[in-house]
Amino acid sequence: MSTAPVAAAQEERRRAARALLASPLLTSGSEEFRLVRKHGGELASWFTHETGWRLVVDAETARLYKTPARLDDATRPARAPRTKVPFTRRRYVLLCLALATLERADGQTTLGRLAEGVLTGTADPVLADAGIVFRMERREERSDLVAVVRLLLEWGVLHRVSGDEEAYLSEASNDVLYDVRRRVLAALPAATRGPSTIEATDPDQRLSALTSEVAPDTEELRLRALRHRLTRRLLDDPVVHYAELPEDERAYLVSQRYAITRKITELTGLVSEARAEGVAMVDPDDELTDLRMPEQGTDGHVTLLIATHLAEAEGPHDEEQLNALIKELAVQHRSYWRKSAAEPAAAAELGAQALDRLAALDLVSRNGGTVTAKPALVRYALAAPTIRKARSRA
Repeated sequence: MSTAPVAAAQEERRRAARALLASPLLTSGSEEFRLVRKHGGELASWFTHETGWRLVVDAETARLYKTPARLDDATRPARAPRTKVPFTRRRYVLLCLALATLERADGQTTLGRLAEGVLTGTADPVLADAGIVFRMERREERSDLVAVVRLLLEWGVLHRVSGDEEAYLSEASNDVLYDVRRRVLAALPAATRGPSTIEATDPDQRLSALTSEVAPDTEELRLRALRHRLTRRLLDDPVVHYAELPEDERAYLVSQRYAITRKITELTGLVSEARAEGVAMVDPDDELTDLRMPEQGTDGHVTLLIATHLAEAEGPHDEEQLNALIKELAVQHRSYWRKSAAEPAAAAELGAQALDRLAALDLVSRNGGTVTAKPALVRYALAAPTIRKARSRA
């Protein structure tokens, strides 16, 4: 029997799995969605067995209900689709209010009606006590709502029928009409239990309760839970450091590393890179990442130079010292960097962006104003050139 059909099916499953890992909510109309529907049974079985994540596929959506391995990771915020600026606290509140408004909306709505619903929601005294106030009178406030709407458009919750959000920003009279895709809206929450069933009021406690899972009561279930947690981290995190794992997870990963990484490689094409300090699943195609290192341009060059400096130096570093270094680098590279990089206040902004990226890639840790390199950062150290003497010829 020819192996070509088998290889083709395996490649399709790989493309479908990678699409779900990159975008856990897919909507109909794309080639990726078609492949997920075609191989949905096998994919659902793999994710259930190896990660404990549910995959639900219907005629309109494919939703991988991912439970994060860590709830304290603040390095991957939602970003405005056009500017890629991270969401602020106000925008997250607006997003929740917009979703609540859409739950009660008709099949079609307008940006104006959505704004009215959000304003109604802000009347909640709890929001007022927290200092969250929206009036939609200033362009900045309207920009926040537009960023939320464009994120919902990107997710497929809304479909633009007519109009453009720019008119709303400029206070023009023209409104924007949307279809509300209720199946997509209903698929958004990835909680393991209903939010209304949680009595805790502390945000951290509520988040923990939203994603809590049944505690294993047998040795077999305990080992399965360990495999799930570690596979999730290897799929989600840039690198998994042994030193940051609890003792039971560290021991399990050391003993089962090959088996776990082999299954991930077979499904996704990610390649295991194992070192004494930990394990990373590397993507040869450089697709399954929302952050890349290095990147072109001034910001990318600054990040690479800071990474090299941290990898070569010892001990923790003060962020102010790193900003001083960036000022020196701006002079050295003024022919290549954008002109604004030489301005007095630019170093702090460039430094913050570089450290945010390195932290998101799990290459450094930050504590207040102190930065410490992690073991994986050593790959960015510049090795001294080796001079070899030429052999004499007889």
